Amino acid sequence: MIPGLAEDSEFDLETRIAILLCKLLTTLRNSIGEKEIAMKEKGSVFSGSRNRRSFLKSGMVAAGAATIGTAMSPGSPVAFAGQEDDHAPITKGDIAILTFLSALEQVEADLWIQYAELGGASNQGLSPIDLPFKMGLAPNYITGLMVLDGDMPQYISDNTDDEISHHRFLNNYLQSKGAKTIDLTSQFAILPPSQVTGVPQNGRLTNLKQLTVDTSWWTRYRSSTKTPDFGGTFENAIPDLAKGQHPAIPLNDGDLVLDNNGNISNHLQAIANTAGFHFAFIEQGGSSLYPALAQKVTNLEVLRILLSIGGSEIAHFQTWQDKAGNATNITDGDLTFPDLNSGVDPNTGATGADTADEFQTNLIMPEPTLFLNEKLGPVSIIRPTSTKQGGAVASVQSFVDDGLFLDPATNKNTGIVQVLFGLAEEADAVRRRF
Repeated sequence: MIPGLAEDSEFDLETRIAILLCKLLTTLRNSIGEKEIAMKEKGSVFSGSRNRRSFLKSGMVAAGAATIGTAMSPGSPVAFAGQEDDHAPITKGDIAILTFLSALEQVEADLWIQYAELGGASNQGLSPIDLPFKMGLAPNYITGLMVLDGDMPQYISDNTDDEISHHRFLNNYLQSKGAKTIDLTSQFAILPPSQVTGVPQNGRLTNLKQLTVDTSWWTRYRSSTKTPDFGGTFENAIPDLAKGQHPAIPLNDGDLVLDNNGNISNHLQAIANTAGFHFAFIEQGGSSLYPALAQKVTNLEVLRILLSIGGSEIAHFQTWQDKAGNATNITDGDLTFPDLNSGVDPNTGATGADTADEFQTNLIMPEPTLFLNEKLGPVSIIRPTSTKQGGAVASVQSFVDDGLFLDPATNKNTGIVQVLFGLAEEADAVRRRF
């Protein structure tokens, strides 16, 4: 006789076995619940025990199941005090991804603050200004930006506010989970800002004076036959921006001088045009980075964070690529902004309908293209979203190639590059746990 069956002898054998299994399962659940309560009452942030749902799903209800060890190997689940029972545990990999994203958002916040100082909104009408520093210090630069769109100063201010909030939130979330926050400014904010009158002369993380801007995102989102996830390569919309070094902010008051007719110079307009394309370059990176890393996280709350912040990056990119298309056809030294509506490929001189599809300025919606398997047919998507093409290391490399960390005193990158690559490698190495 199996112990525990006799007391329910009024039932047949199968029913009594089912009753016994239910009792055993209830006892096991209660035992796990008591252990979780005891763990939380100790006030420890980290624990090697998984939550009840994870424990049951792991198959530990089998007879003779061993208890879960407390060692935390890379990528192993880490339970936090107060964690909701319907979430998978936060892993060290989740923390690595959040830490990298917080670092990169601080980099973005730094560059956007510089744009806002010079070209942001100084008057938002009835809406109060949220940013705690003076903006719009270069009115003539703003004149050039407003050629791209009359609301550019407001959009710049809003994008700046968003990036600051991303870094702040991610750090706050890391801290709430007992993980270390990240701050790059104390060690790497050493690059000189613009010398325009009124700009605070504190060191910055990024250099916006010597940019080499990749504008291949323009044709990537207009292609119906190629995608970076399948190895596709794409031409630049502004070939000259992708070679040499170009300022996206006025270097000093000399760049702001008007001509005898009171108009801004071609040089200042070229600076504003460069900024317009640089805005889109920065935000298209986040549009791909967040969905690429979202495929690696384990905890549903962390997944929600990445999807939610990533969505705002997509909104930014959509805005900026639309505005970049309004850049005027001008030449400033070795930098020419071609007429992208001429039907002529600015790289090869080719013409035709296919060329118009790749460069026409109002084609700002993602063109349906190949995804996952070409047999499935084209679909409108964010691209890339693979780790190889749009992951953490790829994102840092794109910023390095952009010239963002170039120290003009040494013509070399600052030490922030090594730190970012280290964080990026940890993020890309994460694998989702089930």
